[in-house]
Order: sequence, then structure tokens, then C-alpha cells
Amino acid sequence: MHDFVEHALELLLKHDMAGFAGLWAEDGVLEFPFAGPGYPKRVEGRDAIHEYLRDYPNLLDIREVTAKTVHETTDPAVVIAEFTVAGVVVATQKPYELSYIAVITVEDGEIRTYRDYWSPLAAAEVLGGVEELTAAFRG
Repeated sequence: MHDFVEHALELLLKHDMAGFAGLWAEDGVLEFPFAGPGYPKRVEGRDAIHEYLRDYPNLLDIREVTAKTVHETTDPAVVIAEFTVAGVVVATQKPYELSYIAVITVEDGEIRTYRDYWSPLAAAEVLGGVEELTAAFRG
């Protein structure tokens, strides 16, 4: 599972959102348990996940992973990844750094569920406000 997480982070650093979305199973799910108003709580299916992630590099230019810890669980199909990415907000060219915790279930080499525990307040601050965050990631 460590290699799987490493590969996923490499795809993000390369801005390969098609490759990143391609890690999901055909009927895989991307969930955002802390999603705020106007932000999707769930994206279902590889195609929908690809569409959802497609423009991410136009919002945030991820340039490095500044911290990473991968926790194995008692279930060999589930891993918890804590990571921090740094880069530049494309619209403003201001630097940013955001931390994430993801609970990822992988079966047959594909993501079944990816629960993304990110901070909407931190993302809103990086993007310039709640309205900008909501507009950037409208479901």
C-alpha cells in the first residue's frame, strides 16, 4: 500500500489528473466528509471523478510533498495517508501549503473508496475566500 500511495502522490506532482483518476475502480467513490455548503460530499464513478479532478492543476499548482506518513490498518485493503503539499495558487501566484488525511480502500489494485479529510477553511483561505472555494469546486 505504501507503493500505491507513493504512485498516487507522484501523479499529483506531475499534474496527471487523468492518471490519478484512473486509480479508481470503475464504480469507485471519492468522499469529502468535511465538505461545506456548495461543495460535493461525494463523487461516484471513475468518469465523474476524472471530470471533477480535471481542472485541479489550473487552481493549485502542486510542486512538492512536504510531509508524508502512511499508516497501515488491521484491514490490508485500507490505508491512512497523511500528507502535506505545497505549491502556488494559479490565479494569484501566491504560495500555499495544505495538509490532508485520506482513508483509502484499495481492492484489486484500484481505489474503491477515498475519504478525503481536508479543511475547507484552510482551502478557502488559500484560494481567497469561501466564495472562491465554492466556485472552484462546485459539484
